[in-house]
Amino acid sequence: MDIWERLYEAAKRQYHPEDVTPFIYAHHVVCALESENGEIYTGFCIEGCCGVMALCAERVAALNMYVNSDQTIVRRMIAFRDKPPYGEGSGMPCGACREFFMQLSLENKNMEILVDYSTRKTVTLEALMPKWWGTERYNDIDQQ
Repeated sequence: MDIWERLYEAAKRQYHPEDVTPFIYAHHVVCALESENGEIYTGFCIEGCCGVMALCAERVAALNMYVNSDQTIVRRMIAFRDKPPYGEGSGMPCGACREFFMQLSLENKNMEILVDYSTRKTVTLEALMPKWWGTERYNDIDQQ
């Protein structure tokens, strides 16, 4: 079993769309990521009807990683709804998630995001975030 299958199986266990309450819907998008040390963390999307209570599966997985291990660097990530990523933008993190991963660690620019499960095609976060505005701030810290 390769790492992508392991990530897919871990995320798939989280997929069971449900109304948590009449106001909150969850588990309709799932994510698994591999941290820098090889551990796997999962997350699921949770949305409330008020708008401010919404967290994507990708950010929940990253928060689980950080809260449980203090890690901030992600090697690989898979996210999907009812089937694994199949191209055409399937499995792509939203802009807020892309931004969060870059702010969590500049090293996350190298993380692989699976865009097609059957071919194992990936894209790096850096390819999705060229000329990211925060690089300069990271560089300033490194020079101090």
